[in-house]
Amino acid sequence: MRNIVLRLRYDGSRYHGWQVQKNDVTVAQTMEEAIEKAFGQRVHVTGCGRTDAGVHALCYCANFRADLTIPSDRIPLALNTRLPPDIAVVDACDAPEDFNAITSCIKKEYIYRILNSRIRDPFLADRVCFWPQPLDMQRFSRAAEAFLGTHDFKAVRSLGTETKTTVRTVYSCHAEKEGNLITVSVCADGFLYNMCRAMVGTMVYASYGKLEPEDIPSLLERGDRRLTGPTMPPQGLYLNRVWYEGSVGKLFIADKKETS
Repeated sequence: MRNIVLRLRYDGSRYHGWQVQKNDVTVAQTMEEAIEKAFGQRVHVTGCGRTDAGVHALCYCANFRADLTIPSDRIPLALNTRLPPDIAVVDACDAPEDFNAITSCIKKEYIYRILNSRIRDPFLADRVCFWPQPLDMQRFSRAAEAFLGTHDFKAVRSLGTETKTTVRTVYSCHAEKEGNLITVSVCADGFLYNMCRAMVGTMVYASYGKLEPEDIPSLLERGDRRLTGPTMPPQGLYLNRVWYEGSVGKLFIADKKETS
């Protein structure tokens, strides 16, 4: 029985998130159906995180176990002929028996994109958050930096999946603006439910004075979700990078080509 790892990308616009659900179309369900069509085996695909409805992935890790004879470098082409055009398997490799896409993940990076313009762009409708009110980038960036470090992040999470702890470490958090497009990058050892979107909502609130950037650490200490910013819409969120050790880690290096 092989433990096969997939590196994939997807546009989440028409999916109800990653995780298989009873009455909605999801990315995991679509992947499992493609694997069954390609190889004649029903499998369970484990993903590196539970992306919500409308959330995208520029780089996503999944693994499954199956008795396959096909070489790993031919798996992407075999699956892509069975997948819809908004999901693509970029690469594949064999992993150790104990590898698990979610529990073996060392850290992740999400990006969030905001179109800060009075005029919306129809070609970005499902790929950015449209925010017409002007945002002060100096305050925005100060707010982003205030999230750095190890904190209890329950003040910026939604109730959902239970976790043993709400403490996480944010390794980097910064914002850049190019033209009207703001990109927020957040790298952490893990994310709570809606944590990244609530962090960005708090940055937005700080950018036009609803709260002070320097108050964010104390707001995290108080742990009251009502005192921080809103949960931003899902379409601006992308899983951008994931980190692993060993042979799987090499599959996800930053400068790896996006085509197999």
